Amino acid sequence: MPIQFSHQDKPFIRFLQYLTRESGRILLNYFKKNLEVELKADATPVTDADRRAEERLRQLIEKEFPEHGIIGEEFGEKNATSEYVWLIDPLDGTKSFVSGVPLFGTLLALLKKGKPLIGVIANPILKTFLFGDNELTLLNNRPVRTSSCQILSEAILCTTSPRSSWQLHQPQNFIRLANSVKLFRGWGDCFGYQLLACGKIDIMLDPIMNRWDSLPLIPIIRGSGGVITNWQGADPVCDPSSIVAATAGLHKEVIRILNQSQEGA
Repeated sequence: MPIQFSHQDKPFIRFLQYLTRESGRILLNYFKKNLEVELKADATPVTDADRRAEERLRQLIEKEFPEHGIIGEEFGEKNATSEYVWLIDPLDGTKSFVSGVPLFGTLLALLKKGKPLIGVIANPILKTFLFGDNELTLLNNRPVRTSSCQILSEAILCTTSPRSSWQLHQPQNFIRLANSVKLFRGWGDCFGYQLLACGKIDIMLDPIMNRWDSLPLIPIIRGSGGVITNWQGADPVCDPSSIVAATAGLHKEVIRILNQSQEGA
């Protein structure tokens, strides 16, 4: 029987859980060890942990779904024009990882004709498996929802890199947003989006992303009742180069502030 790629298909979820257990096993073998850190062409760090985890994920996916394509952060594209394509970020939060901070994880997405059907965030330290299919989001097999926060002054805002948030876009707008919320913290990378989906924070944003960072988040945030766009409020499937995710009651106001002209400030 063909796999249905939804939360209703238990064999498929078990396969995804197996994938992330394998990546987690590899990452934990390297965590808090003396790792050699290299810089890629875009000046982002990479380690053997990133590479070994992606190699294992590719091996397992190719065996189970040989007709599917794969796009990974470390080893590029294979059969990327296939109807179904997997996106792999084996170690989201490499900077946290090499600093001994446990807020990293593995990101996976399955695309059909370029649109994300499912997304996964798995943290091997916390032993969490977050799965979304655009309609429902499950944390360790239990449904989760974003918070009901609608008032900016009561909101918790997170971002991976505050410095990037004010350097890459209009700095005064980001500062205005940060000064408008109840609490501003840097619980970032994939962990921040997990917190949002589970109703623990209310806004999570990143001013610069890649498709393997962004697209896995879309089914998770949408499935938990949140809204996710790029920095300008457009569809992140079409432009995954930045992300703004928030509760349904806050997202429109967040986008307005981030993109406010100085004449209208």
